[in-house]
Amino acid sequence: MSKKMAFLTLTTLLAFGFFTGCDDPKGGDSSSGNQRSPQDKAGREAQLDGQGEHGAHEAEEASAHGIQDVQEPHEARGNHGTQEAHGTHTANASHGAHTGHGAHAEHGAGHGVSSDDYKAAFQFNALNAGSDTELTIKITNKDGQPVQQFDVNHEKLMHLIIVNHDLSYFEHIHPDYLENGVFTVNTTFPAGGKYKLFADFVPQGAHGATLSEWVTVAGEEQAHAPIKPTNLVQQVDGKRVELSLSNTLSNEEAVLAFEFQDAATKQGIDNLEPYLGAIGHVVILSADAEEYIHVHPVDEDGTGPKAEFATIFPNSGIYKIWGQFQHKNEVFTTAFVVEIQ
Repeated sequence: MSKKMAFLTLTTLLAFGFFTGCDDPKGGDSSSGNQRSPQDKAGREAQLDGQGEHGAHEAEEASAHGIQDVQEPHEARGNHGTQEAHGTHTANASHGAHTGHGAHAEHGAGHGVSSDDYKAAFQFNALNAGSDTELTIKITNKDGQPVQQFDVNHEKLMHLIIVNHDLSYFEHIHPDYLENGVFTVNTTFPAGGKYKLFADFVPQGAHGATLSEWVTVAGEEQAHAPIKPTNLVQQVDGKRVELSLSNTLSNEEAVLAFEFQDAATKQGIDNLEPYLGAIGHVVILSADAEEYIHVHPVDEDGTGPKAEFATIFPNSGIYKIWGQFQHKNEVFTTAFVVEIQ
């Protein structure tokens, strides 16, 4: 073999060895060290699996509407994607939760859970209209274990809201905590028919939640009253209360302003007292009781004659608004119905 031929052969072999040495069988960039580790791969696969589970979960929820047995736990479902304002707590009540998104929300934030986090089992000794009824509510986590500790949320460990089918009945009470996730309270349903219960609580060090359930009470039903917009001025316990809204558009922040006057003298009431640690509390429900909004005041330390609450109505439609305030050691409740565009 000539020297020239030997030189060409050696050059070819060296070049072949160089390029095959640079070919990284793991698919990484060997010159920069950016190779995908087994942990990275596993993490990515877990992420994809989680996305798949989330999608399946959403599809399952979309078809899961309907009344459930009282004894079965009702899952919370946050109203994800809904902007929240000034301590608003919003929930898609058909599944039960908060929207929302810590501990109890401060101004400018909400709080809430997904349907995988908590469940509530509502149980009764009897469900008869006009009779004293003992209600127990057991809160468990996603593993079915009782939630043991709860944070105080506006002076209480749990707020229980009860409304009837046409929202003409409203009750806000506070169950006592026993142990092992179990709360108990006694109440009386005024008539037969369907009622919806909303349990609002904050597990210790976690997000808040609202879990709900429809129940059927035995007894004669009252006539169903239509839910339609009302006059925004009313008299309650010798007080003139006027409600104004900064706007009536869905998915935009709206300020709800309650103004209080003495009904006889027309003088402003500026000595409202704290109720559950604030100037007042507002609960809002859509006409079908599917959207639940619990709103706290912009200025919790106010005393009147005006109290403002900022919230966002998630959809257009009819909503009922209850405001609760305290004056001269007496709690009074106002109720208005508005239409949101």
